[in-house]
This record gives sequence, C-alpha cells and structure tokens, in this order.
Amino acid sequence: MNQIPSALSLGIRRGGLEIRQFARQRESVVFTLLFPVILLAIFGSVFKDTIAPGVTFSQYFLAGMIASGLVNTGFQALAITIPLERDFGALKRLRGTPMPASSYFIGKSILIFVSMVIQILLLLGFGILFFGVSLPTDISKWITFTWLVLLGSACSTALGIAFSIVPKSGRGASAVVSPIVIILQFFSGVFFVFTQLPSWMQQVAAIFPLKWLTQGMRSVFLPDSFASQEVTKGWETGKTVVILVVWLVIGIFFSVRKFKWDRD
Repeated sequence: MNQIPSALSLGIRRGGLEIRQFARQRESVVFTLLFPVILLAIFGSVFKDTIAPGVTFSQYFLAGMIASGLVNTGFQALAITIPLERDFGALKRLRGTPMPASSYFIGKSILIFVSMVIQILLLLGFGILFFGVSLPTDISKWITFTWLVLLGSACSTALGIAFSIVPKSGRGASAVVSPIVIILQFFSGVFFVFTQLPSWMQQVAAIFPLKWLTQGMRSVFLPDSFASQEVTKGWETGKTVVILVVWLVIGIFFSVRKFKWDRD
C-alpha cells in the first residue's frame, strides 16, 4: 500500500517546482536578484563619503540593501505574483488537487529563501570586490545575521502572502505594492542615514519591520561604535526580535484566515 506523502514532503516538491518556474522567467530573475546589486553599484559609486569613523556609505548601504532585499524578495514578490496566479486560475486548480494548502505555502517559502540567499551572496561578493566592504569577524555578529535572515525571510514571506488579498487583480498588484515598498525603504534608513530623517518619518518607520531589519543588519556590518548614531544610542536587538515576531504572527494569521484561492 502506497503511503500518502506528507504536507512537508509535498511542500518541498512544490518548492522545487516553484524554483524551476522562477528560473524560466528571465526578467523576474534579473530584477529580483540583480536589482539590489545595481542599486549598490549606483549609490556606492556616487556616494563615497565616510559617514562615521571607519564607516563608508557603501558599508552602511550594504546593510540596508540586504534588509531591503528580504522585503523585495519576499513581501513584494509574493504580493504581486500571487494575484497574477489567482487571475490565471492556477490557485483554483491547485485548490482542487489533494495537495494541502500548507504545501503551497511551504513551496513559496522555499522559493523565497533560496532567492534571498543568492541575492545576499551577490550583494556581499559585489560589495567586497568593488567597494571594499569588510565582513564582520566576530562569530556573534554572524549568529545575529543568521537569525535576522531567517526571521526576516519568514516575516516577509508571511506578510507577502497575507497582503496578496489586497490587490483586486494581478495587473494592478504592482501599482499597489511597489509604492508601499519604495516609501518604506526611504523611511527606514535604506537610502539615507536613519537619524538624519525627519522625526515623523522615524516614528512611522518604527511601526514596520523593515526599519528593524535595517537596524539589525547595521548591528552586523557596522562597528559597535556606530550604535551611538542610532536614535536610542543602541542596537535594540531584543526589541527587533519582538517586533519581527509580532509581524510574523500577524502575517501568518491573515495568510491562514483570509487567503483567497480564486477571484471573488
């Protein structure tokens, strides 16, 4: 008697299929994986100042781009592609198969994680080769980096799936999602030193996870002395964990309760 595959094993297989489908879409591959590298090349070439002792703008910007990449790869990509799949009827057909809904979500999570790892490696390699970015030598910073990537990826994925119910159609999804991401990037200290932004921007940004991801990544890639440049004169690592977990729970709740498999 054949054993019925578990939701996890089906999700892993679904993840492999998602990766193959993504790899066939050359435009999406280039935009998702190389766009942050292109931004690093542009900003790193234009702004060559030292913003603090031992901290170049490229070093600061790399931390922001890695954090922003988690949002672009997870939240933005899913909130745009899922409505398109819904419009094409792909989700409705999947819902009609024996595959559990959880397997679909696992497959998407695998795609996002793999894309994110490739993007981070490209950013680190490009930053080291062309802008002299230095990597941390303290093992504790790499531990922080690891949980930031894992928690940030999970949070971004859950929120992307949850937000996919907002766009009314696949065609309009990009117009709804992209401006939100761009605004949050400006508000969260990705493109500018966070403490140089107006206080109202800082307060708005503090509500959302991107600000905390960028601050967390700064704690990894910038010297500890730079913590004095932060709003509270510290990295606030514990608060970062709490806020990311809260947003993760919110994303999972709405993903499970409100997700739409077909158009109304």
